[in-house]
Amino acid sequence: MSEWSFTLRLNQALTPEQADAFDHCDAFADGSVAYVLGPADPQQYAAHRPDAAELRELSCDVEAPTLLDAVAQVARNIRLIPGLHAVGVRHDDMVTLGEAAQRCGRSRQSLVQLSRGQRGPGGFPEPDVETEGTAFYSWRKIAGFLRGLGDDIPPVPHDLVVADHALRLADELDGVDVPPGTLRSLGLPVG
Repeated sequence: MSEWSFTLRLNQALTPEQADAFDHCDAFADGSVAYVLGPADPQQYAAHRPDAAELRELSCDVEAPTLLDAVAQVARNIRLIPGLHAVGVRHDDMVTLGEAAQRCGRSRQSLVQLSRGQRGPGGFPEPDVETEGTAFYSWRKIAGFLRGLGDDIPPVPHDLVVADHALRLADELDGVDVPPGTLRSLGLPVG
């Protein structure tokens, strides 16, 4: 099984009660999913207020056979927390070579070898950021370089597109009365 890194977007920021439920939920006990909790009194921390979008996201590093399976697993588990559900998913552009390997189907070692070759124009992209011994690269730049080598790299992984569309649709349909015949006509499964 592979470990997949992605960001799951939620319908709302976690409340302190939801964070407590999350912290005590067996489905999240392995630490593969993390959240950011805003301060109880945001006005008190005006200069250091976290980004509102970040408060509605989960950082995920989940083992599963595919990226789609990993997203589905976290989306299912987050519904164990009352009032929360997933509304979308995304990949960040900044990646380690290990995360880039997940996305392109190459081994991490293959990308390490390529990164040790020619760098700069026409060569493997330079890291955008290096912190505490970890290099972070632009996925867009790595994908472009690999396409130049002949690799068939989609701009966005297909599993990510499917997961994001499915979560967005599920969120839009939540609480809406759509007749089963209409759902079938749209090509959607009716359970």
